[in-house]
Amino acid sequence: MRRTDRPRTARRRLPACVLSLAALSALALGSGPAAAQGPAANRAPGPVSWQADLADATGHEANISRAGGSLRLKDAGLRPASVRSRQGQGSAVLPARVLDRAVDRVSVDLDATAPAGSRTAVDIRGRDGLGRWTEWREAREGEPAVLPRAVTEVQARLTLVGTPGGATPEIRGLGLSAELGTPAAGTAPAAGAPAGAAAAPFSARVFATREGLVGGTTANGHVIVPNDRFVALPSRRGLSPKGSAEYSVRVCGPARCETAPVWDVGPWNTHDDHWNPSSVRETFKDLPQGRPEAQAAYENGYNGGRDEFGRRVLNPAGIDLADGTFYNVGLNDNGWVTVTYLWTGDGAATRSFPTWGTGVNIRREATTASTRVAQLAGPTTVRVQCQVRGQLVQIDGYSNDAWSYLPDYGGYVSNIYIDVPEGWLPGVPTC
Repeated sequence: MRRTDRPRTARRRLPACVLSLAALSALALGSGPAAAQGPAANRAPGPVSWQADLADATGHEANISRAGGSLRLKDAGLRPASVRSRQGQGSAVLPARVLDRAVDRVSVDLDATAPAGSRTAVDIRGRDGLGRWTEWREAREGEPAVLPRAVTEVQARLTLVGTPGGATPEIRGLGLSAELGTPAAGTAPAAGAPAGAAAAPFSARVFATREGLVGGTTANGHVIVPNDRFVALPSRRGLSPKGSAEYSVRVCGPARCETAPVWDVGPWNTHDDHWNPSSVRETFKDLPQGRPEAQAAYENGYNGGRDEFGRRVLNPAGIDLADGTFYNVGLNDNGWVTVTYLWTGDGAATRSFPTWGTGVNIRREATTASTRVAQLAGPTTVRVQCQVRGQLVQIDGYSNDAWSYLPDYGGYVSNIYIDVPEGWLPGVPTC
């Protein structure tokens, strides 16, 4: 019998001789390399810790030298082109770490030396079960990076900023620890309610300037060429690794629109992710979403009319355009454009459904042999983003091969544990 054939209350009329729901859960989903037995089976996986290998290069380094297992600036005078700072900068994107559990917050233990006037930063991002990267978030000592959704793959990026006099910081080691926080309760619509509309990527009207600077080097290590096509934004949160377009914007000017990757940091600021709402904006949280700090400083004297470095802001720019992008959208001089930050937004609508059973495992893929990334201790309500056909699961005479992706846990659960009559959930798209 398929699950669509049974009445909703069938599970509650089991004869006394059948196994408990907890035991059925273990039989159906307890197999596989990450399955736990005994008392541990009712606990979600805890934190996972590891030590980063600083010697393992990914090819996404910019102005970094490795010596004796440490990272330093290769050229203390080399700086990102757009921001026009007097301090040399460099960065290294470390290899991604695939985890055996879902996480959404990452703590760091950084072994580094930073001379007065210099600094280091550790940014973290994660990739979820649908293959999407989150935005970068900085993790500080005692202050973990909190990611916007659960992920099962984590990547760190180290940034070194030297002094105006040319002294360079040194990073000798990096330890990381990741865990899954408790998903927020009461924020999803009730079961059976219409699916909520997905939030579209955020767009704003922003003043654009031409970056130019052919021969200069961007924050991700790209050397600028004539008629180049990329943009600079005043925050590293949306900076793509060299050669990639993982964080891109759509720029619409007087003539046409063009999509371009974010390869540099600037203009004016380096911590002004103005596309984010105030609740998660890194700095200048009193400004409305979509309003760059440079614009507020130039037009309204915000921050004394100065940028984060104390420089007098001479134009309201919130984005720099490489020459090819600048002219292709129809600009002949600096001017206003509409920018859509393509990695923002919810990505998809979700629907809320009740679950049944205890110790229900959530898997990285839609199969019981896949790694367990989280666990539902008991009946609850979950947000479902999409569903797929996967391994057939059979329990108590019922069977179902549909699995739902739960964005709050970064994995898939068999639809046999979704407590509605339908085996293929109504109103939920295919992943």
